[in-house]
Amino acid sequence: MRGEIAYIKEKEDEEVQVRNEEENKMVAAVQRKYTSVVGGGFPPSPIKVVVVGYALTSKKTKSFLQPKLEGLARHKGILFVAIDQSRPLSDQGPFDVVLHKLSGKEWRCVIEDYRQTHPEVTVLDPPYAIQQVHNRQSMLQDVTDLNLSDAYGKVGVPKQLVFDKDPSSILDAGEPGWTEVTHWYVAKPLVAKSHELSLAYDEYSLQELEPPLVLQEFINHGGVLFKVYIVGEAIKVVRRFSLPDVSNCDLSKNAGVYHFPRVSCAAASADEADLDPCVAELPPRPLLERLARELRRRLGLRLFNLDIIREHGTRDRYYVIDINYFPGYGKMPEYEHIFTDFLLSLVQRE
Repeated sequence: MRGEIAYIKEKEDEEVQVRNEEENKMVAAVQRKYTSVVGGGFPPSPIKVVVVGYALTSKKTKSFLQPKLEGLARHKGILFVAIDQSRPLSDQGPFDVVLHKLSGKEWRCVIEDYRQTHPEVTVLDPPYAIQQVHNRQSMLQDVTDLNLSDAYGKVGVPKQLVFDKDPSSILDAGEPGWTEVTHWYVAKPLVAKSHELSLAYDEYSLQELEPPLVLQEFINHGGVLFKVYIVGEAIKVVRRFSLPDVSNCDLSKNAGVYHFPRVSCAAASADEADLDPCVAELPPRPLLERLARELRRRLGLRLFNLDIIREHGTRDRYYVIDINYFPGYGKMPEYEHIFTDFLLSLVQRE
């Protein structure tokens, strides 16, 4: 029995050694490719290779690390290396940047400890900052506190309530403002891991919903939302079809709860659709740049997106309805150029 254990241990050690050798070979190969010859008889001077360790789910890896991104990254001297979650993170690398989007308290402890012991590595992003946008109760608080309003428009958040128990208790809650708002409510799971949405047509339908959840005032917005991708200081805006507007006529014909799957994620792009110009017009660029800059600072995040709607019938009244950490950048036009430029900028600042 003892001999079997020793054999297994030796085999595991051999596998670890092979993995380390493969990683070193990959880095060396890229370094050779990006070696430039300095004149005057000096030996070749290697251009720094940016090594990016990534800890992502298999689904996220497939959607993010597309061939067009990896190909452009290699061309620019960026190497993506998968982090082995079965090994101590400090034993891997060395990394210049660590990208991660894994759930669980254990991983948060691992990455936070790594941040403290490896200050020279840029970790995208800090676990404590990510946690804030995983909870829909705290997610939009910084937008509320910002209270952004200028010549280009006003940005706020819809009224919302958090329910840990029966949401139909809104009838007895006596919450200020909820007696005057529309009688349509968007219900979202409290934890932002789920993208499921429900639309309740009246207060009495709320008892069909399962807490804990966030109840958000539904604002008509022409059935289109603006997905604002943020990668460091760069922003990219795309249109997405969203929930359709609801009228008083709909209220009289419908009752109960209507369940939606992943609304904007699964919906087709609205960029090529024949839309009313008032609905299709993108939010002013200066307004979005200011909003992104302020939220980067307040949230402590560099990789996130905003779901923004414009109140139907207005030109300058906007609402942030959702914030997502490390969203589906693979759906963002030209994401490979934006992301590789961002990674290079992180190293150049050091």
